Amino acid sequence: MEFLIQNMPPIMFLTLICFLLLGFPVAFSLAANGILYALLGIAFGEFTFPFLQALPDRVFGIVQNDSLLAVPFFTLMGLILERSGMAEDLLETIGQLFGPIRGGLAIAVVFVGAMLAATTGVVSASVISMGLISLPIMLRYGYDRKLATGVIAASGTLSQIIPPSLVLIILADQLGRSIGDMYRGAMIPGFILAGAYIVYVVIASLIKPSYAPALPPEARIYREPNGSNGLPSLVVLVVVASVGAWLLGKVFLSEKSAADETIVLNLLLWGVIAFAIAGLNKLLRLKMLSQIAERVVFVMVPPLFLIFLVLGTIFIGVATPTEGGAMGAVGAIIMALIRGRLTLSLLKQAMDTTTKLTSFVVFILVGSTIF
Repeated sequence: MEFLIQNMPPIMFLTLICFLLLGFPVAFSLAANGILYALLGIAFGEFTFPFLQALPDRVFGIVQNDSLLAVPFFTLMGLILERSGMAEDLLETIGQLFGPIRGGLAIAVVFVGAMLAATTGVVSASVISMGLISLPIMLRYGYDRKLATGVIAASGTLSQIIPPSLVLIILADQLGRSIGDMYRGAMIPGFILAGAYIVYVVIASLIKPSYAPALPPEARIYREPNGSNGLPSLVVLVVVASVGAWLLGKVFLSEKSAADETIVLNLLLWGVIAFAIAGLNKLLRLKMLSQIAERVVFVMVPPLFLIFLVLGTIFIGVATPTEGGAMGAVGAIIMALIRGRLTLSLLKQAMDTTTKLTSFVVFILVGSTIF
């Protein structure tokens, strides 16, 4: 008996693992385990029943938490962007961009994984999207199975750390910190992690070229009339937009601006300038940009613009995370409408999934409170 009382925490933890391995939902396993050991504690005289009377107040405090309203907004934003074909377009475009180099498809998966992480905020959505779309393509062109599946799984987990992440919202609630602070703290480490994945792919493709071959010439669909790949045009556009963003950033930012604000605003300005140049080129038929340059801008910039607009308003302090999430959800709906991908069925599916996921998060919070 004495052994059981002194070692109740580790035994309680092992019991929780057993509940989970038996297939019970996480939220109910946490709650049931907590109540079970509360009753055992009462029976052993180590716990008193009045402590349980505080649970309703704790649960009501979770429901009253305004910060958790950001969860359904960011979830809806990500699901609409993902189901409107954004993932497919991004993988195709970035795959064509990096395809000519060894490991290019794997690098494209990391890039898209980082972008999906910044839109969906949900691990399952990122992994499923990239697994269904990119894995068959990578295997078709001779990629090693272990490398292909590892890159997809690793890139899918970026949604845990790259803002706006649902995990960071929950952590902010549990740690008593603001969501904006959590986003600021996670942004640079998230980008470093994505960069480390790319470095790993490059090193692996150099050591074992057969693991990650380049895309064959016949699979490269964006070609100029003279047969070139059009990449110099893209490089010039990136440089011009970067210089313009840097100059405008000096106007809008002070020397005392935080690093996260500087990064977000400069990326936002870069996207606006690049999109404006590509839009004028297409509207006026100037033919200054290559096919791949136009494709990259029109596919990548709109979701990036939405992401950094939402994060920028949060970092600068113009909007709270809840308001930023609402703005992002509305922006995603408008983007899907402009692309002609918004249907009543898609909207219904996204709202159903958002409701289920939000309920799942709230139930886990309730279960963990009881635990």
